[in-house]
Amino acid sequence: MENTLAALPNEIALVTRAVVEPATFAAIYDHYFPRIYNYMRYRVGDAASADDLTAQVFTCTLAKLHNFQSSRAPFAAWLFAIARNAVTDYLRFQKRHPRLALDTLRDHASRELTPDESVIRNETRDELIAALARVSERERDILALKFAGGLTNRHIAKLVGESESNVGVILFRTVRRLRSELEGIKP
Repeated sequence: MENTLAALPNEIALVTRAVVEPATFAAIYDHYFPRIYNYMRYRVGDAASADDLTAQVFTCTLAKLHNFQSSRAPFAAWLFAIARNAVTDYLRFQKRHPRLALDTLRDHASRELTPDESVIRNETRDELIAALARVSERERDILALKFAGGLTNRHIAKLVGESESNVGVILFRTVRRLRSELEGIKP
């Protein structure tokens, strides 16, 4: 089933109004914050960096709101393009100062798990982190846009400059490859 990122009712009117009344932007922020944050969290790994980048995306979005043209793309696609650019800049910086941000996913074990379940989940998460580290940057980006950002294949295709069918193929093959790598670790 295809994830969709529903637009706000009267979204274009809200965007237009927010250009002159920045307080109106709060409704846009509240609607899109969870998806942008999830995308950032997935792409950069640690909560502090995701928080900073998410704030940066919405600050930049508000500053550039007057440039948005609804005839060119849906607002969500435009917003995620800003988010992707922020991630790209962040990852370039991280390449100059290397560290494996995906390791921080280990910090999110549920507090409701028993110690045994927690160990199994952490081992599974470690395997997933290792498997994700073996896919290409492009594949990781498309996975993040799909599963953390909740975008449709059509929106992802516009953002990454691929055809919609190619995005579907990339997602299918990457998920299949990850699943086959992880088959042996399920309890």
